[in-house]
Amino acid sequence: MTALSESLALNVAVLTVSDTRDESNDTSGDYLREAALAAGHVIADKGIVKDDVYQMRAVVSRWIADPGIDVVLTTGGTGFSGRDSTPEALSVLFDKQIEGFGELFRQISFQEIGSSTIQSRAVAGLANNTVIFCVPGSTGACRTAWEGIIREQLTSTHKPCNFVGVLRTRKAGGH
Repeated sequence: MTALSESLALNVAVLTVSDTRDESNDTSGDYLREAALAAGHVIADKGIVKDDVYQMRAVVSRWIADPGIDVVLTTGGTGFSGRDSTPEALSVLFDKQIEGFGELFRQISFQEIGSSTIQSRAVAGLANNTVIFCVPGSTGACRTAWEGIIREQLTSTHKPCNFVGVLRTRKAGGH
């Protein structure tokens, strides 16, 4: 039995969306993986795909169909350049959108990068009992999202609420 002061470990998958990154230079994906591990979570999978709507959907759909994956963290493809399409690719998979995530991310980010934060289209949602966070591709933005929002929301002891209880209840069949 887990002690009340000890957080439950979640199974996390990390996806980097980029036309230029590979395993040798994926600093954002590496940051999210290391941050999740440091928080006591398990890395269930990690991947890199081109900024292509169908490649993203294929990987994330596989992960949300896997009952062994609780969380999907994506990095990249949330801006306004021609191929940035993560929000369009993944938001159609959401059963419920987490409206406050993008709003709060931009609020926190404003303190760091000023008005440039309006070009972030960070989004999050729940899909098939899995929480999905889509953050910008810079390592700094990943750090902002993780440290400012995601880490606490994936910590079962965070009060007054967090996503762990929702995920565990839903995984146990309590839709």
